[in-house]
Amino acid sequence: MTTEEELTAQIVALGEKVKQAKADKQPKEEWDPFLQEMLALKIQFKEVTGKEYGPPPKEKKAPPAAPTEASEKNKEKRAAKAAAKAAKEAEKERKRAEREAREKAKAEKLAGIGMDSFGDAPMVQSQCYTDKKWFQIDHLTPVLANDTILVRGSLQTSRSVGKGVFVVLRSTMYTVQGVCFQSNDISPEMIKYVAGLPVESIVDVEGVVTVPNQPVEACTQKMVEIQIKKFFCVVKAKKAMPFQIEDAMRPDDSKEADVGAYEANDDAAAPRQDGLPSVGLENRLNNRWVDLRTPANQGIFRIESMVGCLFRECLMEKGFIELHTPKLIKGASEGGAEVFTLDYFGEQACLSMSPQLHKQMACACSGFERVFVTGPVFRAENSNTRRHLCEFTGFDMEMVINEHYDEVLEVFSDLFIHIFDGINERCKKELEAVRAQHPFEDLKYLRPTLKLTYAEGCALLREAGIEQGDYDDLSTENEKKLGDIVREKYDTDFFFMDKYPLSVRPFYTMPDPKNPQLSNSYDFFIRGQEILSGAQRIHEPDLLEERANAWGIDLSTIEEYVDSFRNGAQPHGGGGIGLERVVMLFLGLPNIRKASWFPRDPKRLAP
Repeated sequence: MTTEEELTAQIVALGEKVKQAKADKQPKEEWDPFLQEMLALKIQFKEVTGKEYGPPPKEKKAPPAAPTEASEKNKEKRAAKAAAKAAKEAEKERKRAEREAREKAKAEKLAGIGMDSFGDAPMVQSQCYTDKKWFQIDHLTPVLANDTILVRGSLQTSRSVGKGVFVVLRSTMYTVQGVCFQSNDISPEMIKYVAGLPVESIVDVEGVVTVPNQPVEACTQKMVEIQIKKFFCVVKAKKAMPFQIEDAMRPDDSKEADVGAYEANDDAAAPRQDGLPSVGLENRLNNRWVDLRTPANQGIFRIESMVGCLFRECLMEKGFIELHTPKLIKGASEGGAEVFTLDYFGEQACLSMSPQLHKQMACACSGFERVFVTGPVFRAENSNTRRHLCEFTGFDMEMVINEHYDEVLEVFSDLFIHIFDGINERCKKELEAVRAQHPFEDLKYLRPTLKLTYAEGCALLREAGIEQGDYDDLSTENEKKLGDIVREKYDTDFFFMDKYPLSVRPFYTMPDPKNPQLSNSYDFFIRGQEILSGAQRIHEPDLLEERANAWGIDLSTIEEYVDSFRNGAQPHGGGGIGLERVVMLFLGLPNIRKASWFPRDPKRLAP
């Protein structure tokens, strides 16, 4: 029987032959017999030995010997090195943490966090109501010298000078200078905080009122300034300014003043003769909430508000009552003019272009006799001019008459004189603010108001070599020329004309009793531009229908209006005033948009 040793020897020998044949790249058919014989012997090897043929298993390594003294020292060195590295990292982390803490503390100090003299104030959420005494900037005068005061305003400008900072604070149309210099009470961080705030942020300033050596010409409160002791930001301006307030409040120069109308395509600011930055009308109107902050605009709209007050005051003293008319109506109130239409529950409605019909009903048909209306008026006219708006504020008046519409004209004359006198007497500061940016000549007006007939006005134009027929409508250009002629001849900027051609007046205008081509109507003018249009109204329903038909007005749209005169109506007359145009012309502004809070015209529906 073949032994394990013999089988092993034979298998090894055959394996060498196969290996050598492959190395010599012999064909498989020459060394394959050796391979088959070797495989057969491996099977026989397992039958004889009971185990697979193969190399013996590797012996397990003996466990390592006990560490020697040298290896223990190496381990200690490695441990010491690791500890030193960890200590170094810990020290590095400690220094980094200390540096971050210092930087955070410095940033918090610069931001005024934890400081009682400057910093960002908590949001005003009506959490408390204290007994703090607040002062208005316009009340700051030398009388308060050495008093400690607290004011709130907009940070209009800040200017660093050495170890101090100068600021200008603004509230409404008034400004005051604040001064803050480093001292025992004022830290460098406070100076940096004040100087670093964005302009137009809302701030609270506490300080001592002092009288400067020289008047502060840049501020309205020229004879005082505030020595700042505390300075807190209430609301921080977070968006870049569309333009600087200082640029928007520069006085007009001749070149800029000529470019204010949409006819001039005022998308960009007109270049100033002095080379300083200016702000164009489009930019101003696109950012109206910023533009309205300028002192001139504050003055314009405070004067405009006063006009409303004076209008009501005068008429109420004369026995008038205020009427509120609907702005949604069935049809055009004056005929022949374009209106804005809208869907009204499946029915077409219009935005009212005049309170005319309703004020007549209230005055002449409802027994109120003297009424006035203030409110929006809508005109869907594609007029892109300096003096037209699609929405403006109408001041209307209507009153009954006994004999002649001159009774109405006398009231209007008194009304405008009251308004003009009131503005000059009550708005001196506002007029100064407007004049500082938009220089203008004071309005000249007579007592009583100069009255011309339409024919007399046309004759004045012809005498000046200007073509104008007595029955032709008066163009805008001829209106302005007539205004110049009247100023030169009568020394007044304010006058009115009556007896206009019937063909150019609304359908409800009473015809002249002597000349059927004329009417009992009138217009008032300031600086050669119309600011009021009015007339005696027709109070007989048959004549009213006749005139409406002549204008091509659908009687069904004014059925209630005509019917209101069938139950008895008093003779009456009145007129409508454009508020923005009155303010524009009184102040000599170049564009009506400057007298409109948020103008609406064919190109503008926002903001």
